[in-house]
Amino acid sequence: MHYLKIALLTLAALVLWTVLVVYGALDGWWLRSMAPAGDATAFMDAAIERIERDGRGNLALVLIEDGEVFDEHFAFQDQEIDRDTLFPTASLSKWITAWVVLGLAQDGRLDLDRPVSTYLTRWSLPPSDFDNDGVTGRTLLSHTAGLADGLGFGDYLPGETVPSVEASLANPRASSGEEVAIAVARPPGSEWQYSGGGYLILELLVEEITGQSFEDHVRSAFLDPLGMSRSTYDDLDGLDNVTVPYDAEGRAVTHNSYASKAATGLASTAADLTTLVLAQLNDPASLPGGLDGETVRAMREPHGRSFGADIWGLGTILYAPTGDGDHVYGHDGQNEPAVNAAVRIHPGSRDGILVLTSGRPSMATDLGFEWVAWQTGLPDVLGFGGVIEEAIRIVLGGGVVILVLG
Repeated sequence: MHYLKIALLTLAALVLWTVLVVYGALDGWWLRSMAPAGDATAFMDAAIERIERDGRGNLALVLIEDGEVFDEHFAFQDQEIDRDTLFPTASLSKWITAWVVLGLAQDGRLDLDRPVSTYLTRWSLPPSDFDNDGVTGRTLLSHTAGLADGLGFGDYLPGETVPSVEASLANPRASSGEEVAIAVARPPGSEWQYSGGGYLILELLVEEITGQSFEDHVRSAFLDPLGMSRSTYDDLDGLDNVTVPYDAEGRAVTHNSYASKAATGLASTAADLTTLVLAQLNDPASLPGGLDGETVRAMREPHGRSFGADIWGLGTILYAPTGDGDHVYGHDGQNEPAVNAAVRIHPGSRDGILVLTSGRPSMATDLGFEWVAWQTGLPDVLGFGGVIEEAIRIVLGGGVVILVLG
């Protein structure tokens, strides 16, 4: 009986220790900030040190404090770059798509809760075991439409013909190389699952409602009115002041194309994205596309949850709660050969960061994670993997001590 009590106490201690460590990890107990809280100069210095230590490819960094540009930094490998250099943004493109879709909703041309099938004539969702009418603008924007494609659009090399929207919806090329289908595979609205295919549907939706090509409507309704004059969906070959495309080893390669402009096709600059961030921080009601301040706030209201945490709004990633009922929000993008982009905005402090990279597969996301930790003391959702790994190491170390004592 004595040994049974010891065994039970030891097991209880292990369980409590595990729960405590995991809770602490998600609450930021183990985070070590790059800089003292509130010291933007120290954060910028630490970020530049990390950037220069890596040394590969091209990178643009803009730090925003209290609604103004605090500092900028540009790092390059073979070509000098500046705030007007075009970078592919990968899935950050989805954020711009969300603005445009919500603009159509504000204009009364789209009901976010009406089945998208009622708007589409050029393609339709395949039959499924679930209710396809649950696929709406709202569920597509928030990745809660029940689609299980998990795209990741694969690249098209120079010389390859990029398929039409309809052809890609019917037979998408996945970055994983696996065969996937854009179809409802679980009850719409039941859970969050990332779906690039959902944003390809939104691309078609915009074209069907407006009668314009997706890129023409985005330019006339959003990019041009906001002054994002360099941002484009065009093929980057032949354009002026474009970053060299580097792979993860820093070798120059070719620019790729993608079948979905809405999901991954936008190229932009530090200057243009700074314009977008500052407009949101300083005067959201001035944003084009019919978006007023209420709609801008609605974009970061929680719609998608994972492991009990609010992680997605209407086209925005909710990186971390801010303590005032709001969230740090924005979007990241990552694609081949080594494209990475990140924008994060703290609406309460009116601070932000944006990073564009070519040749550094995760540097933008890593710096975004560090910025969120510095701003809030919390890990952001894209860094949960690393946080849990650290928690496992702590659990194992403490578990050994508990077992020895037991």
